[in-house]
Amino acid sequence: MLTTAPRDPAALPRLLLTLLAVALLWPGLELSELNPAVLLDPGNVHTMGQFLSGFWPPEHGEEFLQLLWRATLETLAIATAGMSLALLIALPASLWASRALSLTALHRGGRPAWWAQALRWPVRGLLIFLRSVPEIVWALLFVRAVGLGPTAGVLAIAITYSGMLGKVYAEIFESVDPRPSRALLAAGSPRLAAFAYGVLPSAAAEMISYTVYRWECAVRASVVMGFVGAGGLGQQMDLSMRMFAGGEVASMLLTFLALVLLADQLSRLLRWRFT
Repeated sequence: MLTTAPRDPAALPRLLLTLLAVALLWPGLELSELNPAVLLDPGNVHTMGQFLSGFWPPEHGEEFLQLLWRATLETLAIATAGMSLALLIALPASLWASRALSLTALHRGGRPAWWAQALRWPVRGLLIFLRSVPEIVWALLFVRAVGLGPTAGVLAIAITYSGMLGKVYAEIFESVDPRPSRALLAAGSPRLAAFAYGVLPSAAAEMISYTVYRWECAVRASVVMGFVGAGGLGQQMDLSMRMFAGGEVASMLLTFLALVLLADQLSRLLRWRFT
């Protein structure tokens, strides 16, 4: 005796969601004028082939390698200095924006008073503003203000990443077990001591992991900002591309790949060490 397979009760909702997704994506594809067929045009394929052939072999002359080494160190310096300044802003801002050390929450079941919440909103609004403007925009502004060079890149990373780090740090502080810090605060401990002994031990591993990830993002961002004159590998890559020196660009791309791999391995090592 043949039996029919049971009907999937979620089939209709899935179909409707699929149709809704297509209806929403289709106008976007039309507005963006996306046409992958142009990549297969014989003339375009020939042009791209000629362009890519100029990237081989990578440049490896002694004079260029010295220039590449200086640009690489400058890129790392921009990312590291920018992250250091961002941490100086993000740590106090995250403590102010977080409810983890709220004194009014001790006697209200973990819920701070409304006026304490209101005092945090200006800091949260500042963090939203800092991270809402991309670092490339800040770099354009600082290039006009301080001139060409790595200073513009450092300031751009410091401003944007302070907003990102401050927001995530505040959420990490609020996600850890609040009982140790509340016990310390209830015993009369200062807030910094409650943070150091009640919050930080539980939040350190996640903070380190996210900070190293953001440093990796800062390395990539410093290369991109170099195209607007903020120094580092990006600025040198822009000059090489304007001179149609494909071999030099290929060497810089390989160096950039090595930097990202190095940052990834450093992140793995730190996560393994502190978790």
